[in-house]
Amino acid sequence: MSLKYNRILLKLSGESLCGDQKYGIDPTRAQYTAAEIKGILDLGVQVGIVIGGGNIFRGLSAASEGWDRVSADYMGMLATVINSLALQNALEDLDISTRIQTAIEMREIAEPFICRRANRHLEKGRVVIFAAGTGNPYFTTDTAASLRAIEIEAEILIKGTKVDGIYSADPMDDPDAERFETLTYLDMLKHRIKVMDATAVSLCMDNNLPILVYNLTEPGYLKRIVQGEKIGTLVMEAADA
Repeated sequence: MSLKYNRILLKLSGESLCGDQKYGIDPTRAQYTAAEIKGILDLGVQVGIVIGGGNIFRGLSAASEGWDRVSADYMGMLATVINSLALQNALEDLDISTRIQTAIEMREIAEPFICRRANRHLEKGRVVIFAAGTGNPYFTTDTAASLRAIEIEAEILIKGTKVDGIYSADPMDDPDAERFETLTYLDMLKHRIKVMDATAVSLCMDNNLPILVYNLTEPGYLKRIVQGEKIGTLVMEAADA
């Protein structure tokens, strides 16, 4: 079976693990996400993952309430480590060999991020979860996902969300919002489309890394994407390419 993408970076929000809860981790959602990842591993796709921490703690929101931004961002990074451990457990329950690499050293629970080691894990068919963002405050996990995708030479950055692509407005609020099949990086930046922050988009643009936004809650979509089916919204240099 032919694959369009052989190595991907999958970006997940922390909220993807909380299901119908307002916060925390729903084991059922973690198991669902793990099963979706197993579906593409079985095809031979190499998978790196970055997961956010918004279901536990969101640094930017805390900073807006008067918290010290640097401390708040570090707390958010630690939240991503908790989510990474939860996802690792769900993956290993399916007998998927998984490694966590953190941008902040914590040897008792994870490896430090070393790009060559990450690539070796991927070549051996292991899933690598990149935790703790970039290890620096003022950078989002979207930017961390873009950076890690470039470092491991992923062919695409795939972002799983709760909607089926990028819209001209929030489809939850505006029923007339238009869904885009393709966009350019400059479209994203010019119209300030907030699916990913500007730093993350600019980094992908500078390195010609395609971004695909799709609905993570639809079973089987991830497998169909890596096989080349047009699902969600593709962001690249030329929208008609």
